[in-house]
Parts: sequence; structure tokens; C-alpha cells
Amino acid sequence: MTRWLTEAVPRGRVAAFRTLIYLFVAADLVIFTPWVRTRVSVPGELYQPLLIGRLLPLPTPTPALVAVIFWSLLLLALLAATGRAPRLLGWAVCALYLEWMIIAMSYGKVDHDRFGLLVALAVLPTAGRARHGDATRTEAGGWALRVTQIAVVCTYFLAAFAKLRFGGLDWLTGSVLARAIIRRGTDLADLIAQVPYLLIAAQIGIVAFELLSPVVFFLPQRWRLAMVGFFYSFHAVTIATITISFAPHLAAMTSFLPLERVRPLVWARRLVGRDTNGSTAAVPETEATGPAADASDPSAGAEAGSTPRGDQAPALGRPAAP
Repeated sequence: MTRWLTEAVPRGRVAAFRTLIYLFVAADLVIFTPWVRTRVSVPGELYQPLLIGRLLPLPTPTPALVAVIFWSLLLLALLAATGRAPRLLGWAVCALYLEWMIIAMSYGKVDHDRFGLLVALAVLPTAGRARHGDATRTEAGGWALRVTQIAVVCTYFLAAFAKLRFGGLDWLTGSVLARAIIRRGTDLADLIAQVPYLLIAAQIGIVAFELLSPVVFFLPQRWRLAMVGFFYSFHAVTIATITISFAPHLAAMTSFLPLERVRPLVWARRLVGRDTNGSTAAVPETEATGPAADASDPSAGAEAGSTPRGDQAPALGRPAAP
């Protein structure tokens, strides 16, 4: 069990995941949850903090407090996305975002799509330093990604448990999706609703899918990625029909993906080089991946002879660039 929890992954994957998560936190503040700042206009007696807010205890939100959290979190999240001071900045972002969520969810509604993201923020500071493109494997980083994956799957499984606990088997055959379509459905949802018994079948399928979500951990790598792709397609259909976004959950779910293969800055440099020279120039010998590569270049961490271990996809080294 310990070996599975700490299965080593390329540091480049940890670096990419860290950058993505912290950039999402910054985007979340200005795109998905800017409404949290309006909480200061709500009378303080309506603030009913979650259990963690009562145990700590945390102060009732004020305009000054919310403004300080917003701007501090925005700045620190952008700095943390660079990978510098991963522990100091990571813990700061985790604490501030947790308080941001406590303020958001202490007025009567709690969203379960934040669980995986909060767990990711809590474990990323323990992963240590990681550079983009580094193929060196790390068990600390593997543990951080695995714990995030478990949180993502628990979000599905516990959602099914809650449906059956509070709605019983009637949730499967009731009018849950029909009510959702009436409240916030799209034209596509209206077409689907006209098909007899399709919504009932969809409700049964949703619960079955959520209960079976832990199967993803027992699949070979190729099929595991296919199942994660199905997870993403499920949420794409959800957005297209009842306009419910699980953006924080989708960000956390990238912990399943071989993110070290995604190198936008390297691709941009290659594209700029092609546009400048009209064609891809030969790779200079000093930029080749291997012992002669510049060790100070954060994107030159892959070794020519590195061999993937377990079911992890091979990490890519620095692509050829003009």
C-alpha cells in the first residue's frame, strides 16, 4: 500500500501540476468566485461558519478582511505558479484559499467540487522543488499526486453515497434531472428531455458511474487515461445540458494526466523559431538532451536513457529547438 501511495513520478509532472493548480486559483478568484467579495454586504448575523470556521475560530468577514485575502491570494498564487519557494508560498496559498472557501460556503450552500482542489493545495507544498521537463522521479511528488487522485475519486463516490443516503432509491427514478433542466437547462437538454425514460436512465447511469469510479485505480495506464477521459466527457455533457461547472474538480483531476508532456513555453519557442527562420533549424549540439545539456536550464532535466517505471508514462526531455 505504501509503495502504491508513494509511486515515483517525474518531477516535471509535479512542476506542471503545481503551475496549473496555482494558476487556476488565481483564475478562480477573478472568474469563478468573484462573488465571494459581495459577502461583505450581507449582514454579519447571517454568517454561519462551517465547522472548521467554528473550531479555529475565524472572524466574521469584513470588507477589509475580504479585500486583504483576495489581493494577497491573487499575488501569492501567481508567484507560487513559478515554482519558487514551493513550501512557503504553497502553505500561504493553501491557508488563504481555505479561508476564501470558508467565507464562500458559510452562507447556506456548500459546493462539493472544491474538495479535490483543496486537497491538492494541502499536499503540493510537501512535494518539494520540481522543474518543468525534469525526468528525475520523486516519491514525495508521487504521494502528492496520488492523494489528490484519491480526493477526486472520493468526490464521485461520496456524491453517490449522499444521493442514496438522502434520496434513497427514489433518486434513481425521480425527477432530479427534470427539475435541473427546468431551472437551468439548455436547448440541448430540452431535446434530451423529450426522449421517454432517457432522464431516468441517465440518473441510474450517473449513480453507477460514481459508485464505480474507484475502478480507475485498478486499470492499466492506457485504460486509466481512457476512463479519466470519460470523466471529463461526463462533465462536458453536464455543462452543455444543465450548465453546471465543476472547474475546480476538473483542475484537480489533471493529477491523473502525464502533464510533463505539455510544454507550452518550449512549443512557443519552436514556433517562434520557425516563423523567424522559415524552417526548423538543426539543433545545436549544446542544446541536445544529455550530459552536455546546460544543467541550469530548468527545461533540460530529462536524461536520454531514462526508463519509465511502473505504469507511468515516460517523461519527455527538452524538445529540439532552433
